[in-house]
Order: sequence, then structure tokens, then C-alpha cells
Amino acid sequence: MTTKTHTASTASASRPDTLVPDQHNPWAGLILSTAIAFVALLLGRQMPLVGGPVFGILLGILVRNLFSPGARYEAGIKFASKYVLQWSIIALGFGLSLSQVAHTGLESLAVTAVTITAAGLSAWGLGRLLGVPDKLKLLIGVGTAICGGSAIAAVTPIVKPDDHETVFAISTIFLFNIAAVLLFPVLGHALNLSDLGFGMWAGTAINDTSSVVAAGYSYSKAAGDYATIVKLTRATLIIPICLTLAAIVAYRAKRAGAGNFSLARIFPWFILGFLIASGVRTAGLVPAAMQPWIHDAAEFLIIVALSAIGLSSNLRRMASTGVRPILLGLGVWAAVSVSSLVVQLGMGQL
Repeated sequence: MTTKTHTASTASASRPDTLVPDQHNPWAGLILSTAIAFVALLLGRQMPLVGGPVFGILLGILVRNLFSPGARYEAGIKFASKYVLQWSIIALGFGLSLSQVAHTGLESLAVTAVTITAAGLSAWGLGRLLGVPDKLKLLIGVGTAICGGSAIAAVTPIVKPDDHETVFAISTIFLFNIAAVLLFPVLGHALNLSDLGFGMWAGTAINDTSSVVAAGYSYSKAAGDYATIVKLTRATLIIPICLTLAAIVAYRAKRAGAGNFSLARIFPWFILGFLIASGVRTAGLVPAAMQPWIHDAAEFLIIVALSAIGLSSNLRRMASTGVRPILLGLGVWAAVSVSSLVVQLGMGQL
């Protein structure tokens, strides 16, 4: 019986990205994240050019590094940064019709294909030039190309990097997530990008879902809606990339090491919830009067999640990643950002 219980517990820990947490006492961290989010929301209303999502990240980082919340907050912080974010994305789906989702997803495929190619080539070339280890540059390249820490987590069981390489990659990606949230809206206004042009840029050039959402809605509601759909479409590309990597690893190693590879582990299941919510909206089951309330609730959930992500950050760990991975991350991020703008300019979408 003990063995079965242990096995079940282990299996639960390795389940795919479901919409329910496995933590038992999330309240302390969840209340802290919510309190910070409430302050961030008020500040965002006072300074809309910065916005609540950005304030949530910054206040979370400030609280984490000044007051160091104890271990009893960890479960709730993880809960908010992972599951509350997923629920916020699903809530956003109630304001978007499936026809809009399908149109935007297809419209963004060309730009997404170019940015992923740019990420791969720049990670390989610049990584070789800087002498960054192969697995580390792969992690940074995939994280920048697809969806940040989620993509890194998805490919880690396949390529099996050292633990410190995973930490380096996630810390580097997180650094540029923060930079993107702060810089992209400012650059978008300076370049006089349209709402859809900025949404496409954010959705294809910022790697983490939370950062895409933060940057998009800091620019405008239309940009946020568009960026969210583009980003969710882009996130589904985790599947073919992981399948390709698994095949390469299995071929090179000439063993059954990829036999444990599972689509269920890497598929972002909250996308299904988003599509179901969009289907409900398309069917006309959401009253028009309710839509602004749902959007406001989704925005607050986003701020809660971003506040938790700020609470999860560690400035010392980020600084300890060293110069070469950061330079690689900067180069790949720049290649993706510029290539997205260039393709849009060529297609007349800006």
C-alpha cells in the first residue's frame, strides 16, 4: 500500500499542466500576491502608461528582495504564478470569438515562423561565438522562441541538461521578460505602432505568456487581446519542437531514452480552456453587459499572477547567471524582436 501511495504521489507530481494545483496550503502566498496586486491595480489606474501588470511584477520583486517572505508563502506564490495565470487566460477567452481566434492565429503564423527561425539561428551562431554550452544555448533559444520557462521545462526532460544550465536559462529568460514588459510599450509608442501591430509584435517577440499579456494590455485592450491570441497560437508550437528534439535525441543516442516522451506533459492545457471560453462567447452565451466585468476580473487575475512571479524572482540568482548566457539571451531576443518587426513591415501589418 505504501508503494502504491508513493507511486501515485510521484505520478501526480509529473502530471501535465492541469488547471488545479497540487499544493495543500496556498492561502498565505495567495493572500500576499492578491494584496500586492490590489496595490498594483490602484497604481496602474493612476499611471495607465505603466499599468497594473508592470506594477505587479515590480512590487513583487521589491517585496521578495526586501522582505524575503518565508517558506509558508511558497505554495500560494506558486499557485498564483501558475494556475491563476492560466485561469486569467481562460477568462480572457470569454471576450474573444473563435472566428477572431482562428483568423489571428493563421494571420500570425508567417511572423511566428520567421521569429522562431531567427531564434534558432541566432542561438546557434551567437552561442558558438560566445562559447556557451550546447544544451544551455538550446534552452535559451527554445525559451526565447516559444514561451519562456514553460518551453524550457518542456524540453528539459528530453535534452537532460545539468541543473545549473536550466537555472541559467530560466534566469536569463526571466531577465528579458521583465525588460520586454518595461520596454516594449515605450518602444511601441515611439514607433507609432497600431494596436494590432503592437499585439503581433508582443505576441511573437516576447517569450513568456505573462509578459506578453502584461505588455499587450499595458499598450491597449485591443493590443492585449490580439497579443494573447498570437501568443497562445505560438505556444502550441511546443509540441512539434519537442517531438523533433525527442526524435533527434533518440536517433543520436541510439537508445530508447525518448520512449518516455509524452505529449500530455508538454501540451499547454489551458489553451483548451481558452478555446472553450471563446466557444461560449461565439455561441452568444455571454451577455454583452457581462463582458466588461469578465475582462476586468481577468485583468486583476493577471496582475495577481504577475505579482506572484515577481515574488518568485531572485535578483542574486539572476546576477549569478554570468555574462555569456545573458549576452546570448540578449542577442536572441534582439533577433526575434527585430525579425518580427521586419516581417510585419514587409507584409504591411504595422
